[in-house]
Amino acid sequence: MPAANPAPQADATDAVGVKHPEDIADARIVSLVPSLTELLCALGLAARIVGRTGFCIHPKQLVRSIPKVGGTKTVNLERIKRLAPTHVIVNIDENTIATVKALEAFVPHIVVTHPNTVRDNLALYRLFGALFGKRAESKQLELALSERLSRREEETYQPRSVLYLIWKNPWMTIARDTYIADMLNQAGMVHIALADAARYPTIDVHAASAKADAILLSSEPFPFRQDHRDEIAADLGKPVLCVDGEMLSWYGSRAIDALDYVVTVKANLESALRAYST
Repeated sequence: MPAANPAPQADATDAVGVKHPEDIADARIVSLVPSLTELLCALGLAARIVGRTGFCIHPKQLVRSIPKVGGTKTVNLERIKRLAPTHVIVNIDENTIATVKALEAFVPHIVVTHPNTVRDNLALYRLFGALFGKRAESKQLELALSERLSRREEETYQPRSVLYLIWKNPWMTIARDTYIADMLNQAGMVHIALADAARYPTIDVHAASAKADAILLSSEPFPFRQDHRDEIAADLGKPVLCVDGEMLSWYGSRAIDALDYVVTVKANLESALRAYST
């Protein structure tokens, strides 16, 4: 997959600079990105989605009748081909280059996404609105997210360094240039700097945690639970919180409420730090 275009997206230009036709009201869409399946539904496009991954689980009532086409990285190409989509939605982090190359042989429009900041959702809303004739609906999402972002910018938070864990055996975390890291930054939680250049590196958890004030355990993709929290807190000697990974990592329409959720996480973190110090 080509490198993402760092310039702001024009309305129907995707993350790799491909300009797509606009206002395709009769589109047949396959979404290989769970959070973007949710965004499509929020824009009133559920009836146009002809395929989704097994991880596309929200909103439950709308997606349950949409055929599954495998996982984000284990796509059933023949099943997608039979669905005859006009558009397939992919993401640079979530889907593989091999999948995209194979889809290019029979899908007219492959729409590539790559949001790295919360503000990138604004361009994402415009992109989908322009592609599928939902400009009014996308504008409403833009206004809602812009209002939440403005509210966040009016507030200040004491910076805290955090280590956000997404996998166990091996331990894996995130880099500072990821969407999750930017979401955490919205409430003053700064992810620790890592020498590894990978976006989702494998780490020595003891060495990495030494740089952090607290540890955050994501509910996905590894399903960290309270028993993991207790075990890790005892092992690392740091405050550890379980957090909703969907709220912090799912870009799209969920970002609007996530800006309030991340503030709640920060408040819980401050309470945990106070309790730990007493």
